[in-house]
Amino acid sequence: MTSHNASLDSSALTSAERAAAFRQARDRLVACQQDYDRAREEFRWPRFSHFNFGLDWFDVVASGERADQDALVIAEADGTVLRRTFAQLRDASNRVANWLTAQGVRRGDRMILMLGNQVELWEVMLAGIKLGAVLIPTTTQMGPADLQDRVSRGQARWAVAGPADLAKFQEVDGDLTLIHVPGAGAPPDSGRTVLDYEDSRHASATFTPVQPTPADETLLLYFTSGTTSLPKLVEHTHTSYPVGHLSTLYWIGMQPGDVHLNVAGPGWAKHAWSNFFTPWIAEATIFIYNYTRFDAAELMAQMDAHRVSSFCAPPTVWRMLIQADLTLLQHPPRVTVSAGEPLNAEVIDQVERAWGCTIRDGFGQTESTLQVANTPGQPVTRGSMGRPLPGFDVVLIDPRTGEEAEEGELCLRAEQSGTRRPVGLMKGYAGDPERTAEVFRDGLYHTGDVVRRGEDGVLTYVGRSDDVFKSSDYRISPFELESVLVEHPAVAEAAVVPAADELRLAVPKAYVVLAAGWDWDEETATSILASCREKLPPFKRIRRIERIELPKTISGKIRRVELRALEESRGGERGTEEFRDAELPALRT
Repeated sequence: MTSHNASLDSSALTSAERAAAFRQARDRLVACQQDYDRAREEFRWPRFSHFNFGLDWFDVVASGERADQDALVIAEADGTVLRRTFAQLRDASNRVANWLTAQGVRRGDRMILMLGNQVELWEVMLAGIKLGAVLIPTTTQMGPADLQDRVSRGQARWAVAGPADLAKFQEVDGDLTLIHVPGAGAPPDSGRTVLDYEDSRHASATFTPVQPTPADETLLLYFTSGTTSLPKLVEHTHTSYPVGHLSTLYWIGMQPGDVHLNVAGPGWAKHAWSNFFTPWIAEATIFIYNYTRFDAAELMAQMDAHRVSSFCAPPTVWRMLIQADLTLLQHPPRVTVSAGEPLNAEVIDQVERAWGCTIRDGFGQTESTLQVANTPGQPVTRGSMGRPLPGFDVVLIDPRTGEEAEEGELCLRAEQSGTRRPVGLMKGYAGDPERTAEVFRDGLYHTGDVVRRGEDGVLTYVGRSDDVFKSSDYRISPFELESVLVEHPAVAEAAVVPAADELRLAVPKAYVVLAAGWDWDEETATSILASCREKLPPFKRIRRIERIELPKTISGKIRRVELRALEESRGGERGTEEFRDAELPALRT
């Protein structure tokens, strides 16, 4: 399969003509949603020389037959519901774009967006795209130190936030203009210029761009979650996410008119994936439920009330959902997907029994759109990633030999002898040419994730290249062992790392978070380890187990790097709440 296509010189095209070319590519994928082989064969990335998602797609949709369809619905815990149609968001974002221009925002200016799930987030995103600003989405959980890093490395000149988060910028150095979005409290007295977002409501609802938007111009800067090192600064263009998420649309199986719920917080790439680009590519409705504390029953009630037909959640949320009564949901969604970390088979089975639909895993990165997935209409191998998506040429490279292998680092082949990257892939790491060259070496993009290919072509996740370890000369995948651990009813979450051992050099050790109602004692530890013994071969046996509060990134990913460092610092010494299989009477052999 070839996934490239000749570039479309679209500088002279109207927005309607660009939209028509984009819709043609989308409709081809929708038509092939149940036919993976046909989609791989027929799909070609639309390659524009100029493209602007806000002007050349969203506004065209908003001026057509879906003008009065809800584009965004936000339900609050207190029962209030905000609705905005495509046409309303078109006009509101045009006003914001005109107002920002009048305040001095210019094409290429870098702007931090530090907003929760509120309508202003979508307005500013669309406005920024239309006027050519470079957007730096940032979670509201960030503190001053993290913001300093984003302002410095991101070279931000503007910051949009509510009053509580604007106050954090008082401790941040930099030439910043702050934009105050209404919320609880007044804007801070920071010594900087503070603009009132509400003034944008009086601007014109007609926006005229100064020039067509070059497709390869920078649109988004995303800081990664930093599970193993300082967050990387990922640079995306006006096509790599807006057009590249055609692959994400295919994975989810989203269709025009769907109501899509994605449980992801603003500021992270996954929020842009399916709380912004993908649903609007599909001409679907984005549904948001803002809760202060997760309540599975209430979430399902909201899904019923708003007829959610497409649902995406990270593994953490799925694990909490299955601890509730899933049959409370009277109208299950048509499609259910999970991304962020691999999902364990037990979770998939429970949801399938209750809702009659299969959660399909997908694999992508902040650096890309969906690369590999279990797609609609195809049998799902429990615990697998699926197969390469249309538009991506996946190869597995043995890190020791540099040759293709059946188990190795997942890489994307560059197109046309390395001269072009797949549309859904980042431009590079901003301000870091050495790291960019490293991940794009040898005509490939290196993901850093190790996977295994089965005889049927299905890929199974093994782990991050820096998470896989050896024990008694066997390669151990933490994910495989963690999948077995969470099948035990006492285990809510688990992380496996190597622990120093005199005989084997290293042995697998599990750090666990207990499910509600379980006590941490010898009986529980024995039960968990005995269950793992029944399901794992001897060389993969988990030999130590400890209860702990797992260290995580702000986005919720487990930082195994911290657990490995903890084990290394102990030098084989026992943890305060650790049990070892050799010392448990019931496990001695």
